Amino acid sequence: MKHLTDIEHLSKEEILEIIDLAKKFKANSAQSEVGGKTVALMFYENSTRTRCSFEIAAKKLGANVINFEAKSSSLSKGESLKDTIENLYYLGVDAVVIRHSLAGIVENTRAQVKYPISFINAGDGSHAHPSQALLDFYTMLEKTGSVEGKKVVIVGDIKHSRVARSNIALLSKFGADIHLCSPEYLAFENTECFKATVHRDLKTAIKDADIVMLLRVQNERLEYEVFPDSFEYKRLYEVDSKLLKEYASPNVILMHPGPANRNIEVSSELLDNKIGRTILEQAQNGVFVRMAILNKLLKEGSEAHYAS
Repeated sequence: MKHLTDIEHLSKEEILEIIDLAKKFKANSAQSEVGGKTVALMFYENSTRTRCSFEIAAKKLGANVINFEAKSSSLSKGESLKDTIENLYYLGVDAVVIRHSLAGIVENTRAQVKYPISFINAGDGSHAHPSQALLDFYTMLEKTGSVEGKKVVIVGDIKHSRVARSNIALLSKFGADIHLCSPEYLAFENTECFKATVHRDLKTAIKDADIVMLLRVQNERLEYEVFPDSFEYKRLYEVDSKLLKEYASPNVILMHPGPANRNIEVSSELLDNKIGRTILEQAQNGVFVRMAILNKLLKEGSEAHYAS
């Protein structure tokens, strides 16, 4: 494992190795093996949780962090992402964490770069967000012990969600019973590609659910698509305490990758309730999971640097 560009390329063993190391970092029973390495954060889209947790994770490991500003870089002068990353490699960067609006750009650029620099996909368009799926899985295991046979319901803007795609890919490997709920205009176009049961009615979807993961409507990816009034979406798909109590499992776990839109996909009273605390715990667990990812990718040492 030299890169993390999507979940599909990871084996179950590699996933569990990351989870186990994250547990050790959280328990302060593991030490960094990558102190002194350099990580560049290349975020071409806005981010709070992912960017901050990668930065905190790298610093906790004793790594150097470069916050790359695309608007003030040579990319604004026409330099390709490939050439930028190759220059960063020769400047001493060991790994790049990339967030970009174009689906597939991380893997495509990785295939072009011939130097031993690690690529981490921090979200590319609607394609993949592997570190989010890993931290979600970590949180699920922390709460339930296992996802095998558990009913996991993902609700909201499935169509544009890289989080949904990566979670489906990961949870499918571990035997979860995956359900997707969204209006027709926010659904996957080719649902047969996914091992999941599709719903339009929210109450039917969350019936006896063990885990409910909410997604926000990604207005920035709608482009020219028609989106009905947000009040109509709220009426049909907002989750609140009453709904969970009436339909979901008594010990249901509520999750959200963030940012959450209060009183649209989830009620404020539910977010501020005890059950909503899991969403904050997801963010906290993201630091330890990303520590594990960086440590695993970078621990081979810097002997290969400049070898080419």
